Amino acid sequence: MSKPLSDHDRKKQISVRGLAGVENISALKTDFNRHLHFTLVKDRNVATRRDYYFALAHTVREHLIGRWIRTQQHYYEKDPKRVYYISLEFYMGRTLQNTMVNLALENACDEAMYQLGLDMEELEDMEEDAGLGNGGLGRLAACFLDSMASLGLAGYGYGIRYEFGIFNQRIVDGWQVEEADDWLRFGNPWEKARPEYMRPVHFYGRTEHHPDGVKWVDTQVVLALPYDTPIPGYRNNVVNTMRLWSAKAPCDFNLKDFNVGGYIQAVLDRNLAENISRVLYPNDNFFEGKELRLKQEYFVVSATLQDIIRRFKVSKFGSREIVRTDFSKLPDKVAIQLNDTHPAMAIPELMRVLVDEEKLQWDTAWDICVRTCAYTNHTVLPEALERWPVDLFAHLLPRHLEIIYEINRRHLEKVAARYPGDNERLSRMSLIEECGQKRVNMAHLCIVGSHAVNGVARIHSDILKATVFKDFYEMEPHKFQNKTNGITPRRWLVMCNPGLAEVIAERIGEDFIRDLDQLQRLREFVNDEAFIRDIAKVKQENKLKFAVHLEEHYKVKINPNSMFDLQVKRIHEYKRQLLNCLHIITYYNRIKKEPNKQWTPRTVMIGGKAAPGYHTAKMIIRLITAIGEVVNNDPVVGDRLKVIFLENYRVTLAERVIPASDLSEQISTAGTEASGTGNMKFMLNGALTIGTMDGANVEMAEEAGDGNLFIFGMLVDDVEALDKKGYNAQEYCNRLPELKQAMDQISGGFFSPKQPDLFKEIVNMLMHHDRFKVFADYEDYIKCQEKVNALYKDPKEWTKKVIHNIAGCGKFSSDRTIAQYAREIWGMEPTLEKLPEPDDKL
Repeated sequence: MSKPLSDHDRKKQISVRGLAGVENISALKTDFNRHLHFTLVKDRNVATRRDYYFALAHTVREHLIGRWIRTQQHYYEKDPKRVYYISLEFYMGRTLQNTMVNLALENACDEAMYQLGLDMEELEDMEEDAGLGNGGLGRLAACFLDSMASLGLAGYGYGIRYEFGIFNQRIVDGWQVEEADDWLRFGNPWEKARPEYMRPVHFYGRTEHHPDGVKWVDTQVVLALPYDTPIPGYRNNVVNTMRLWSAKAPCDFNLKDFNVGGYIQAVLDRNLAENISRVLYPNDNFFEGKELRLKQEYFVVSATLQDIIRRFKVSKFGSREIVRTDFSKLPDKVAIQLNDTHPAMAIPELMRVLVDEEKLQWDTAWDICVRTCAYTNHTVLPEALERWPVDLFAHLLPRHLEIIYEINRRHLEKVAARYPGDNERLSRMSLIEECGQKRVNMAHLCIVGSHAVNGVARIHSDILKATVFKDFYEMEPHKFQNKTNGITPRRWLVMCNPGLAEVIAERIGEDFIRDLDQLQRLREFVNDEAFIRDIAKVKQENKLKFAVHLEEHYKVKINPNSMFDLQVKRIHEYKRQLLNCLHIITYYNRIKKEPNKQWTPRTVMIGGKAAPGYHTAKMIIRLITAIGEVVNNDPVVGDRLKVIFLENYRVTLAERVIPASDLSEQISTAGTEASGTGNMKFMLNGALTIGTMDGANVEMAEEAGDGNLFIFGMLVDDVEALDKKGYNAQEYCNRLPELKQAMDQISGGFFSPKQPDLFKEIVNMLMHHDRFKVFADYEDYIKCQEKVNALYKDPKEWTKKVIHNIAGCGKFSSDRTIAQYAREIWGMEPTLEKLPEPDDKL
């Protein structure tokens, strides 16, 4: 009998990792040693593991450079329409492995490191996550960049190079503690500073109205320094650019008017200007109206628009002009996509540039602006909508406030002409909210200033048209579209789950990696015993590997044959981690009541960060850890139920845990989760979903077949009906003894014996002001979980459902999403053509 393959040998066999040619490996080793010597100035005697990581990163980066330059040269010559994806968040995670996957270098690098006596996984673990995002919105932007490059679109991601990304989360005595994420401490080998493209950004000052136009004067200037990161497409030799701006004080900052002795202070005060790009605001689905945040939003928009217009003006293919001066062609060459309202200032800023600087007539400029810009909405939660106080605007961006007032005046004229005498509608549709403190409604600005507005899942787009933006939809229905979110199958399958990718490739070939719809062909294998066995085996290997990781990091011994039940996402009341808690407590109580029954063993893992200022979310984390302390130490329960809070959930942890999970919890109140993308990652990696009919879950059930997800709970209409009737939490407690028992345990100190009233605020919220109606779905959720338990006892039937889910994932590729944006919003055509290799003669 042949001995089992080592991890290293098994990896070599996996074809999706690229072929490792001998000459390739030898060249990589040479390059690696050269970088260790000349770039890092180390030899093997003194080099640390981090030095080896950097040497490898520089070696891999070299394979990007030729393609990067060649791609940009190609765009310059062909002059295609370009799309600018502006986002305040890009949640990129690590770059090394993703780059190797997309360039087909993984096997060769692995073998080269092996021959040098180094362990590839150890080196990969040295890389810091680029955590420049909070959650779904920022990670979506990252997946979109991968898809734009893989579809050969001339796409650019524009954002801010935060010095500190999303905080690192530590759990201390059961509580979340935040630590600054100093991700640039050791340097970032993937970025290239571009000081030659530095741009001035203006703040404060005042406006002067002259016969020849308006001047914005006496402003404070901050410089925007760009850093470029290459974005490789999947094996097509395309390398696009993500350009992130960093704030720099100008050399004469605070020195123009400096008094004798003020020199030192003036230099120290440069920090004030440079604070703009210091730190990512850690709120997810919550608006905090701080001046520094508005500065960040204008900073990225102003620098980016200067860059867009510079690139537009430069002489292009087939043009005899030195510069392009005809701005009527801008919408034919430029598409700007606003990722939520955070970059909404692009609309008044583009108007300011066209009217004040380029001297266009207002109507001409407005037509150009609307045809260029498009807006993606990401949430219907009222507390998340950006509404900036007018007095803050007047102080920070006086010219932009004037422009917004003018946009609003003309907009309201149109509304009044269309709906004469309907004053209520005028006030509802105004860009300026007059009740209480005057505010600018940024979503209204985006809708009025864009030619397309989209939600991120069908149900979400329908809710926008029926509720939040109903008036706007009635007036301009042609603007409203849906673009259901997607995820990149490169990172979220090939890279994080190579075992599964290989099992799939053995059956249907490798083309699914670029065309995920091909996964449909797996339906033919749903009754194939060997395929069922292979899928189950990959899952079991992933679970064993994660179990080892858990024991190392959490010192909890877990049963790898238990069901891995996962809910990982930001901690928020609407995501209803509390509903999950109630199920855990109920299951615990049932095991305690009948300890001799054959219970389906479960390891419940919950992970995610709470915004530092969100008290309730932090209490929810404390409750989860408290439940874990009781459950995990109860000898009666043993290994039949374990509860683990996964510390510091981030992209890199998601890549480990998602391939190992059996059950994915997507249990938000119907109508609150715009789409979700974690749900898609679990589905693609062979987990089954328990979820409400919310966000993309609706479309997942459609694609995989209703019977292949565990759907429970109220529908949007039921939630609405319950609102009308009045939600009474007490009624559910009176009617459902297990719910009452669980609530009594939480409020009576069963999970916090040293502080019996620790969770009184959570209890009070659930009983008296629960906007998300946890109890209303409790009974159905528990029944649904019983069905999950029953099916898990039949591994073959469980795995068949898994295959149906994987086969239904095609729609949820970000390639499909981006192809739809391209054709239906940007007026661009994706291509699967490869560019020539960098060393090919053109």
